[in-house]
Amino acid sequence: MTIFGTKFIKPMLLQEHKKIRYSVMLLLFLCSFAFGQTREYCNELERKGAKAFQERDHKKSLEYLTESRAIAEKNHWDPELYNALVDIGNNYYQMLDFGEAINYFLEAYNLAVKKLGPKEEITVLNNIANLYTKEKLYDKAADYYNRAYETAKEKNVESRMGLPLMNLGYIYNLQNKPQKARPYLIQSMPYLKDQSFYLSVQILLIENDILLGNTKKGREEAIAFYNKSNAEERKDIGLYLWLIISKAYLKENNFGQAAIYAKKVTGIENLDLDVKRDSHDLLATIYSKSNNFKLAAVAKDSVIAIDKRIFDRKNGRLFESNLVKFEIANYKKQISAKEEKITAERTIFFAVLSVITAVVVILILIFRQKKILAERNQHITALALEREKTQNLLLEQQITTALLEQERLKNEVENRNRKLTSKALYLSGRNEIIEDFVAYLSKKPRLAKDPTIVSYIQSLKNHLKTDNEWDSFIAHFEEVNHGFLTRLKTLHPTLNANDIRFIAYTYMNLSTKEIAFILNITVVACKKRKERIAAKMEIPKNIDLFDYISTL
Repeated sequence: MTIFGTKFIKPMLLQEHKKIRYSVMLLLFLCSFAFGQTREYCNELERKGAKAFQERDHKKSLEYLTESRAIAEKNHWDPELYNALVDIGNNYYQMLDFGEAINYFLEAYNLAVKKLGPKEEITVLNNIANLYTKEKLYDKAADYYNRAYETAKEKNVESRMGLPLMNLGYIYNLQNKPQKARPYLIQSMPYLKDQSFYLSVQILLIENDILLGNTKKGREEAIAFYNKSNAEERKDIGLYLWLIISKAYLKENNFGQAAIYAKKVTGIENLDLDVKRDSHDLLATIYSKSNNFKLAAVAKDSVIAIDKRIFDRKNGRLFESNLVKFEIANYKKQISAKEEKITAERTIFFAVLSVITAVVVILILIFRQKKILAERNQHITALALEREKTQNLLLEQQITTALLEQERLKNEVENRNRKLTSKALYLSGRNEIIEDFVAYLSKKPRLAKDPTIVSYIQSLKNHLKTDNEWDSFIAHFEEVNHGFLTRLKTLHPTLNANDIRFIAYTYMNLSTKEIAFILNITVVACKKRKERIAAKMEIPKNIDLFDYISTL
């Protein structure tokens, strides 16, 4: 036995394969580690993007977030991808590019629904609703706030229930539907743990009182709320409370006090343009209702001027947004080019590695493969010969068994048919004896006059006319010649019972004379019946009845 036999070669090959496989896996891991980008790096880009967003450097923010998104998307890091999408949407929201913002929010929403949790889903729904609120599409905004609340309620996320409820109340206040707004505002209060949100809902409830017509109550609550607030809180809520107080005085037709509180808001420097516009619009309404049309016109001019500034700012923001989009597109191209370069380097490296590995494996296997193939072919040939020999033996056994079984069945059928033939012949002989005896008795005049003898003769004649053993005979016939009568009836449905009986005797190869005796008819009548049956079955005249039925 040689050392390169099958039993030695196979384990050696397996060991070589394992070494090669482990080496390749190790190299792949090291390459992946060398070229790959870590999750911490992706999160660091996200943090830089958020910081740039707070500083209103949208271009820089979007550069960081775009790269963070590309890395997260490539590595299937869903939380990081979600954060990048939401922050990119917030950037476009700040730049007043609401169409672009909602695209990113919807993408983040779909990701949250499919792969993240309800908290992320609710956050995006609120962001989308805020966007619609900014566009004054209040019905759309209410729909998304309601979806956010229903999701939080269904998933039992209490920390996310308060804000959408409060915002629903805010939307209905804006639409002058105070009865519809109030239940949402009251329901939101237990869930608002954040102090700023809690202050907001209190202010909205005061505004709601005024919208409901409780102007004195609302005004007094607003003044009391302002007085008990600390200095820091007054900076945030003072102007909203002044506007509420002004609206309360306006409803009471106290135009002087209404104008005083409205002017407090218009006099604030660096005021948000939307709030400033609302305050000048309120002042114009106050002057108009107090018939001071000159001051009303001045206030309206201020509203128009502010609208122009808002429009110019929006156009400027949109221009800035388009410019940033252009620059981000170039930045994406740079990232794509960088990725393509890395991919090309990886491809070259892996190609070289694959070639080296393939050469090593081929060199190891060539020498061994020849020996293995020779022994394997020899083994296969021996197995094939053995299998062929075994199959031939089995085939011979099966053929022998089938022939023996066929012969046994044939003998059994012949034996049973012999028994049936014997029985039929016995019936034939018995009927012949009875017929001769009846004829003999009938020829004796003396005996023919004896009533007892006449009775016996008539009984014998009746016995010849009936055949009580036919049913028993036909049952045995069907058992021996299984299916013959069924096939006969199927092919020739016009045959009657007497025809079938005649054919059964013929099938058993009984002579015409034997059949005549069994049926108690003459030989001539038997021949005529045979001809009549052949004609009914439409058998050609050159074919004998027995030859035909033997083929069924």
